[in-house]
Amino acid sequence: MYSYIARRLVFGALTVIGVSIMVFVVMRILPGDPLVAIFGPEGFVKLTEKERASYMAELGLSDPLWVQYLAWVKDIVRGNFGRSFFRSESVAEMILRRGPLTAEIALLSVMLSWVVGIPVAIISALKPNSVADTAARFVSILFLAVPGFWVGMLIVLALLFWFGYRAPMAGVSFFADPLGNLQLVVGPAIVLGLGQAAYIARMGRSSLLEVIREDYVRTARAKGLNNRLVIALHALPNALLPVITLSGVLLGLVLAGSIPVERAFGTPGLGYAMFTAVSERDVFVMQNLVFLYAVVFVLLNIVVDVTIALLDPRIRYR
Repeated sequence: MYSYIARRLVFGALTVIGVSIMVFVVMRILPGDPLVAIFGPEGFVKLTEKERASYMAELGLSDPLWVQYLAWVKDIVRGNFGRSFFRSESVAEMILRRGPLTAEIALLSVMLSWVVGIPVAIISALKPNSVADTAARFVSILFLAVPGFWVGMLIVLALLFWFGYRAPMAGVSFFADPLGNLQLVVGPAIVLGLGQAAYIARMGRSSLLEVIREDYVRTARAKGLNNRLVIALHALPNALLPVITLSGVLLGLVLAGSIPVERAFGTPGLGYAMFTAVSERDVFVMQNLVFLYAVVFVLLNIVVDVTIALLDPRIRYR
């Protein structure tokens, strides 16, 4: 088991290094000039060549690319993520202030996806091609096809026009103001969670249909065990292994999905910060947030792999 974890950590570290290089290169080849983003087109034209060179040197963007990359990696190791072009706070402060909201949205959405998706999967698998199964598959495909940000905007508009309700715009901690915090995160969590529940339901249904045809399930039924006990104790635990793997991937994808959804709800999380940084072409914020998202995604996959290896010993010997 320890060797398996060590292999996963090594592969994860190599993936992070590759992602860091890719993120750095992409940020540098994006069209546009950072000084134009900072000063605007009119202000940029008024700058002299000496002033432009001075500002680029101050930002560290005039050095060779490999020097810029090594400097960036050194800053990350030290916990220095740079500063925004347009705000006084550093990127690290932004992550600490906005990150908990996005983390809450991600965790709540995964919990909701299991609460909704697993019962739907069980009903569909136990009664295949029934009315309930057909309805469940239709709803799953519907939530897979409808973009989350569009559903979010519909919910916001419905709450605004029908009830005159507006969620608070300022980010608040759960411990400081639980009700205000939940008002910020519940909407995005529901939108993202229902979208994930569709994946969970379809994967759970397929996996459970395959497992209930196995010999050990038929043997348990032949011994006279109650069908509910057979499903709960024998079939479902084994059918959930692919669902756990999928949940880890979906939890990482929530980070990307939270960008348009947080924008639709006006939730001041990391997704909204990413949207703002892209709109303003705030290079250092974009670069560090994309890298952070990639690192979190890699770590989540390592945790899921280790969890699956603990639940299924066959995995660790592959």
